[in-house]
Amino acid sequence: MSKTILVIDDSASMRQMVAMTLRGAGYDVVDAVDGKDALSKLDGRKFNLIISDVNMPNMDGISFVKAAKQLPAYKFTPVIMLTTEGSDDKKQQGKAAGVRAWIVKPFQPPMLLDAVSKLVM
Repeated sequence: MSKTILVIDDSASMRQMVAMTLRGAGYDVVDAVDGKDALSKLDGRKFNLIISDVNMPNMDGISFVKAAKQLPAYKFTPVIMLTTEGSDDKKQQGKAAGVRAWIVKPFQPPMLLDAVSKLVM
């Protein structure tokens, strides 16, 4: 059974690129356009990993992670932030919310897959 990864980004081209990279490595992908959309997809199904952007409309990535970690089924689901944000302040906020890894865009597919393979449950 393949692992399922939730990819959250307001950029359709970024979602496609990440999904293509992950599917090429054998993962199933569910995507969401922002944190609010992503929360609606946390409906009890198993996600082995979440990859989220930080800056998005409606609900940003850090607010999403805080909300997701409140849900018992997703409390321990690992999260990777994939973002243009590289500031230490944002990284600290992410870490405090429960983010396990931080990758700055533009990303190299092998680097993303390496981080995914280390964290996917």
